[in-house]
Amino acid sequence: MFFGPTQAELEPLTMRIGEMIEAILSYYNYWLIVFLMMLGLYIVISRGNLVKKIVGLNVFQTSVFLLYISMAKVHGGTAPILTGKPEIFSNPLPHVLILTAIVVGVSTTALGLALVVRIRENYGTIEEEDILLSEERQITNELSLVNRE
Repeated sequence: MFFGPTQAELEPLTMRIGEMIEAILSYYNYWLIVFLMMLGLYIVISRGNLVKKIVGLNVFQTSVFLLYISMAKVHGGTAPILTGKPEIFSNPLPHVLILTAIVVGVSTTALGLALVVRIRENYGTIEEEDILLSEERQITNELSLVNRE
């Protein structure tokens, strides 16, 4: 004999699960944004290579761009061109700001890569730990020279 819930008792539960799945899937772009943000943050925190850190920052930055664009989209909205008929318009300002942010992001990435090239020339490596060890050795050598005098 089976003492579990009856089919009538399970039906509301399956409807709620279906509604939850539908709600989750209807916001897939936000799930993608959260995934990209966490991926970019993980790359920045976990990697010691400076180029990989810059790539992680770019992934994070891209997720922020997607977030702003997703929030700016108005369902059923059109471009703000006046036609004389009552319509719902999408605000173009967030899209324009994101275009500006993309240009700033590209230039910041170029500057970061240029700094990485200079760091490589000075230290012979782009690994964060090796650079820190080299700095510590240099400070230790300078202190020992001062103490000798």
